[in-house]
Amino acid sequence: MAEVHVIGQIIGATGFSESSLFCKWGIHTGAAWKLLSGVREGQTQVDTPQVGDMAYWSHPIDLHFATKGLQGWPKLHLQVWSQDSFGRCQLAGYGFCHVPSSPGTHQLDCPTWRPLGSWQEQLARAFVGGGPQLLHADTIYSGADRYRLHTAAGGTVRLDLGLLLRHFDRYGVEC
Repeated sequence: MAEVHVIGQIIGATGFSESSLFCKWGIHTGAAWKLLSGVREGQTQVDTPQVGDMAYWSHPIDLHFATKGLQGWPKLHLQVWSQDSFGRCQLAGYGFCHVPSSPGTHQLDCPTWRPLGSWQEQLARAFVGGGPQLLHADTIYSGADRYRLHTAAGGTVRLDLGLLLRHFDRYGVEC
């Protein structure tokens, strides 16, 4: 079987109106993909920027996949959350990006968005916190129902990923 090794880190996030940010992440693949080593999901620590608006996490990602085909290439989905002084968390943005398909190092900027909700929910978010969230996390990367949502742009999450591809030439794929 062909193999893909993803090594890198979630560097941080910028452009969010909130501070004290952390990120929950996960990887989604098709049925032909098998995770050989690494974890499918994780969470960074909370960072409150002292200078500028960049929250730094430097959270490691190390995944090793085996696959029988190219269909269902890995997608990285992200949820950025903010934490207030009372420890309450509210959604700052959802985002996803495809893992690059060429070997080498790649710097990715993943834009994020969040559901707006009704004007009552927006008002409650401003004064009480919280706000609308997706019921099903797969809406982030599937796109089927995402186009019907009313959303607001969030910030950007920066990732550094290195890719190693192995045995793809045996299956007629040039790297």
